[in-house]
Amino acid sequence: MATAKKSIPDATGRPMSLDEFRKRRKPIRNVNKEQKEKLKPLDKLALWITTRVGTMGFFLIIFVWTVLWLGWNTLAPKPLQFDPAMGFVLWLFISNMIQILLMPLIMVGQNIQGNHAEARAEHDLDVNVKAEKEIEVILEHLEYQNDALLKLMRKLDCAD
Repeated sequence: MATAKKSIPDATGRPMSLDEFRKRRKPIRNVNKEQKEKLKPLDKLALWITTRVGTMGFFLIIFVWTVLWLGWNTLAPKPLQFDPAMGFVLWLFISNMIQILLMPLIMVGQNIQGNHAEARAEHDLDVNVKAEKEIEVILEHLEYQNDALLKLMRKLDCAD
């Protein structure tokens, strides 16, 4: 195995020891904590709004508000209606203002969540690369042990 020899530190042919490998290994990072510490107060607000608006609870609040508003202004006696039926100008205005204000906030929150997802994916790649290196060290040890056993068997004339 040609690639297995790159982590052997000396000319003895012995694989790197576990202690040596652990000393060379970088510590594991907490990407979630790093991303949380990078957030500015306005980013935190955008994230908070994004996570709250994207729930069934928020949908139900808007739905109930709309049904009550439209129902009141359609079914209530004329003197008690404040937004006449079929026009609903005030309801449209308030709904549009909510949409106009929430849209950019949600987009900012989604960008922050996307950056966090990218950081997690990059960290996962780093962890996978570390695991691959550790597996390579294990394979080197197994290959070394296999060679040692074959030499021992040859000395004892037990080899096939």
